[in-house]
Amino acid sequence: MIRFLAISLFIVLVTAGCSLKTTEGLREVTVAQPTISNPYFSNAEVDYVYKAKIALYDKNFGGILIIKKTGSDSHRVVFTTEFGSKLFDFYFEGENFQKNFIIPEMDKKLVVKTLEQDFRLLISEKIQVLEEFDSEAQNIYKTDIGKNFGFYFFEKDSRRLRKIVKASKRKEKVTIDFKIVEENIAQSITLQHENFKLRIELEKFKKE
Repeated sequence: MIRFLAISLFIVLVTAGCSLKTTEGLREVTVAQPTISNPYFSNAEVDYVYKAKIALYDKNFGGILIIKKTGSDSHRVVFTTEFGSKLFDFYFEGENFQKNFIIPEMDKKLVVKTLEQDFRLLISEKIQVLEEFDSEAQNIYKTDIGKNFGFYFFEKDSRRLRKIVKASKRKEKVTIDFKIVEENIAQSITLQHENFKLRIELEKFKKE
């Protein structure tokens, strides 16, 4: 009997440890649409220009981040100082990634790979849905991101994308919050890692 109780308790603890906070309290529903869209960097006629702060380990970088859609499935992402000196310059085309330039302080294999994955998550437009969840105010779509999953949170009323969470089966890894949206452009974006010292804050650059 004691052995049975111990095994049962172990199973409960393991199951609890494997659950994601992201899906707590959500109700799984039938998938209503096979794909979803992230519209925020999808217009090739718009230069998406942001004041940016990047906190990486114990260093802080500030400047201007420009995201430009250059083709049907391609984007260029450039981060410069306010005086125009490049900090990094990336090019995405489909599954391909090209590092055009990056400063030595950031030019570490893990850092470059992490930035690649973060910006790919930010700019990916059409995403295949695996599962769908429902809450009182939001529809949440689970998607496949290689060895991880993406959870896309859309407001029911406005149908605006408000949050993306990248997670493994057991824990959240990255959260992207779209705090303000005007004319289908995200005005304020925060990207926060859970177990890696990287935070990106973006505020839409407004011409005075």
